[in-house]
Amino acid sequence: MKDNKKNDEKELDIKTPAQAEQILEQEKEANMSPEETVPVEAAVVSQGAGSPGVGGPSAGGQGGFGGRGGRGKRPGERKPFAKKPTGLTDSGLIEKVVSINRVSKTTKGGTRLAFSALVVVGDGKGNVGYGLGKAGEVATGIKKALAAAKKQMIFIPRRGTTITHEIVGQCGSAIVMLKPASEGTGVIASGAVRAVCDGAGISNILTKCHRSNNPINVVKATFDGLSRLKAIRKPAENTVEVPNASSPITKP
Repeated sequence: MKDNKKNDEKELDIKTPAQAEQILEQEKEANMSPEETVPVEAAVVSQGAGSPGVGGPSAGGQGGFGGRGGRGKRPGERKPFAKKPTGLTDSGLIEKVVSINRVSKTTKGGTRLAFSALVVVGDGKGNVGYGLGKAGEVATGIKKALAAAKKQMIFIPRRGTTITHEIVGQCGSAIVMLKPASEGTGVIASGAVRAVCDGAGISNILTKCHRSNNPINVVKATFDGLSRLKAIRKPAENTVEVPNASSPITKP
């Protein structure tokens, strides 16, 4: 009975695997029989696997046998979903950097390095523009491109959230095909074309880039196609459409 009480006290004192190993070493030094050590080992394994503070190797907890503490994941934990930025700035415009290239100029004194930035700016309501800026620093180049894009904004006619009709734009060897799409389709486009569509407020469109994929030429080809779109004309209120007639008749 006394031996059983001692074992129960040892089981309660065990809190970490290091303490369990110390107890096992003391028992080996005292030349205890292996039958008496079985309950202590079982208690250590059960406590390491079940307790939240001490994790076993299978539980993935902190300080398990042969493992590293704090590497396991608790069940049920999920990371919060990050909100997607809308892209609107303080001025109420959507500004997107399409590409940044490092350019160089060879002079008599050596090679001068600079950065060229391509930026698209739009208000999401049909007005959109693009600009190129070059400077010795990236931030300065982007500011120049934004200023140039705001000066040459154009209006793009739309039909709801898509374009009015199918059209093909071209610039150099880059060809961009633009097709209207139904509600819920989304923007099916590459990065350069998507930036232009987002700036113009087009949320449903089908596009395809042919031949060249140079971002500058692709943006110019997209603007070439969108700038030639025709707006939908509404019929006048004082006209009457007559069937089988070449032109409507105007009321006197």
